[in-house]
Amino acid sequence: MIGTIPVRTADPRTPAPREPRRTAVPWLALVALGYAAAQLALVVPQTAHGLLWDESVYASQVDPRHPAAFFSAPRSRGISVLVSPVLAVTGSPAVLRVLLAVLSAAALYAAFRVWARLLGPRAAACAALFFAGLWITQISGSQVMPNYWVALGAVAAVGWFLRAPGEPRARWWLAGVLAAVTLLRLPDGGWLALPLLAAAAAVRAWRPALPAVLLGPALGAVQWVAEAYVRFGGIGDRLRISSATEGDMTLHWNVGTVLRSLNGPLLCRPCESDGPHPLMTLWWWALPVLTAAALALARRRHATATALLPVVCAGCLSFSYLFLIGFSAPRFLLPAYALLSLPVAAWVVHALEHARARAAVAAAVAVLYAAHLGVQIAVLVHSTASTAATASVYQRAADDLRDLGLRPPCLVTGPRALPIGYAARCASAQVRGNNRSTTEGELRRRATRVPTAALVGPGHAAPPRFARDWTPRTMPRTGWTVYLAPRR
Repeated sequence: MIGTIPVRTADPRTPAPREPRRTAVPWLALVALGYAAAQLALVVPQTAHGLLWDESVYASQVDPRHPAAFFSAPRSRGISVLVSPVLAVTGSPAVLRVLLAVLSAAALYAAFRVWARLLGPRAAACAALFFAGLWITQISGSQVMPNYWVALGAVAAVGWFLRAPGEPRARWWLAGVLAAVTLLRLPDGGWLALPLLAAAAAVRAWRPALPAVLLGPALGAVQWVAEAYVRFGGIGDRLRISSATEGDMTLHWNVGTVLRSLNGPLLCRPCESDGPHPLMTLWWWALPVLTAAALALARRRHATATALLPVVCAGCLSFSYLFLIGFSAPRFLLPAYALLSLPVAAWVVHALEHARARAAVAAAVAVLYAAHLGVQIAVLVHSTASTAATASVYQRAADDLRDLGLRPPCLVTGPRALPIGYAARCASAQVRGNNRSTTEGELRRRATRVPTAALVGPGHAAPPRFARDWTPRTMPRTGWTVYLAPRR
């Protein structure tokens, strides 16, 4: 007789063994690390030797080793506040660039992480990847310029606004982010708050965000308003001077200028470039098409607000740069690119997840994005080299001035005086142009007290009127002519 094998029955009180839980891939963190690595490999080594014109102005405001350069009416002081802890410790441009590269990557992660609950982790990471892959994003992260930080602030602010109805703490974050954006660039803070204010007033579900939308920009504008009364005579006068400095901020058709400067130079003023090759601008023309597709998808999925609000905010933040000024810089549209990346990424991720031939679609998307990334890297390498060359000219000119006996405390005037003065650790002053900060008479009086140099550019050019009796010297590293005030 063959015995039976006893079977042990499971105790119903014993919990079933759990299947091993899959660890989610931290896609957003990987994107942020890749963004930092790209900056540290492709940008920072080339640009670590000096600062550009606008960077010098912002850095000089808080650098204890340098006299503060003239701070014109349109500028805001937020980026100076951001870099002040670093410059309080060291004046090394290399250290400043490395720390900004790391901090900008961390901020990229924080801003797009706000959207993980709204779009899902994959779409949030995809949006960050699209934004971080642009050449102007990669070159801007380590620069002492406000536009990149405004872009991330806009992403975070719109995300916190959408989360505010169900998350009380989101309202505090919203107010803080809007205050930071306004401190970085007051006009951008206003353009960003405008559609949020209208949305909160029009939609009952968003009313809880209304106090934050009002409070944040008001707090961020306190410094700008106080400075308007102290230095410019009031808010109206500062706005009037700002408009004149920017070349009369009235209606302009500036879209053509934006296209010509899409791949550089970093500042197109006046914009005489022929513009990039059409193949290198395909992504820019594809962006509105992809945005329209994303809005159509959001409407079908009953998620219109999540897609539409970033688009409206992107349009508002772009308006002044497309229609109110007559010059351009690629960095001006960074906030728009960051916001538009959100609905586009949601559409791409949805298409990949619901495609019948998922592998084929994923391969096609990967190939297209790789081609796009190749174009962006090519532009980045060229622009970084150009940026490094410009900063090198400023540094060589500063070295020439030191060799000619100009030592702090000293004063530099003439073309490019602001960045060269910063590199030489001298004060700077202009008697004409957008950065006019003194008169000819006051400049001559200052020249009797401190060593003063008037730059006139390459060759033996004629001196400015106030320096006709000064001594001309040739700057050997740059070939420029400089006129040195007589020592007294």
